[in-house]
Amino acid sequence: MPDSPEMFDLMSLRVPIVVAPMAGGPSTPALVIAAAQAKAIGFLAGGYKSVNALAGEIDEVAASGVGSYGVNLFVPGGPARDLGAVLRYREELEPVGRRYNVDVGRVVESDDDAYADKVDLVIDRRVPMVSFTFGLPGESVVDRLHGAGIAAVATVADPIDAKAAAAQGVDALCVQGVEAGGHRATLSATAEPSQTSTVELVREVAELVDIPIIAAGGIATGAHVDDALAAGAVAVQLGTAFLDSAEAGTKPTHRAALRDSRFTETVVTRAFSGRPARALRNEFTDRYSPLAPAEYPQLHHLTSPLRSAAALAGDPEFLNLWAGTSFRESDFGPAAEIIARVWSQTAAAARGSGR
Repeated sequence: MPDSPEMFDLMSLRVPIVVAPMAGGPSTPALVIAAAQAKAIGFLAGGYKSVNALAGEIDEVAASGVGSYGVNLFVPGGPARDLGAVLRYREELEPVGRRYNVDVGRVVESDDDAYADKVDLVIDRRVPMVSFTFGLPGESVVDRLHGAGIAAVATVADPIDAKAAAAQGVDALCVQGVEAGGHRATLSATAEPSQTSTVELVREVAELVDIPIIAAGGIATGAHVDDALAAGAVAVQLGTAFLDSAEAGTKPTHRAALRDSRFTETVVTRAFSGRPARALRNEFTDRYSPLAPAEYPQLHHLTSPLRSAAALAGDPEFLNLWAGTSFRESDFGPAAEIIARVWSQTAAAARGSGR
């Protein structure tokens, strides 16, 4: 049997910045390619995509010739715990459906997001790095990835989860603090996410595990990067900072909201998907956060047509405006310029160390 290729090493990055996987449109092959060309690394978002659609994106990135990129997969949970709660929430959403003249999404008892097929795909395509969110991949999957020369990353939001992930043999952890935009990486839909800041959570996890850490959450400036690296991270992950980048597939309504003065704060809500996620506070989060049960992906399917309709109508009040606490730091422009700007502000860059 031929030797497996050498696995990708985060320490090989000239610029230790990870462009986060952002499901639902923002992450594109163009954004991932731009990150690699800027000596950083970007991730395709495998969540919610069909296997064929994800395969097409992987092939597009691979054909570009960039060597460093990753794919993020959602680890499925079990079936709905309380379908009655899902049905009741669907009834509560009916006024939003009438607002846009669309039907609320159907009730789905379970959905594994074609996880097994996507694992097979990333192994077949020899994707350099694969990260997992909403659960741990398990030792058997990690072993399969390693056999193909693929590095495995677990996304966690709690020190105990970080220890469990490390015990499975993953090569790195993406440690997500309270400031992070979008979904929190709790390992179950019912878990309440930690309120610990990114820097403090990285510091806590670094004391417990001896594998590389990617810091995620609220990072948008060179000072943020320096703080995360000083706490024990070897790289930082930025998502919100790229929502308005030229290469992102972010909906125009979402882009505009990041600049709109009426949106002044973010909140953590289950209203859109059933899982806790940080978004700009709007009418939907105010109205439906108190009503939403912890049922994922059932609520995601219920609200999906409503969110699409709100985006088409240009109505940000009923759209899932994912954003981290540093959303005012996001910039429009090429991703390479955003990466260069953030990295140029760091102490490491000022020393000319390259790391």
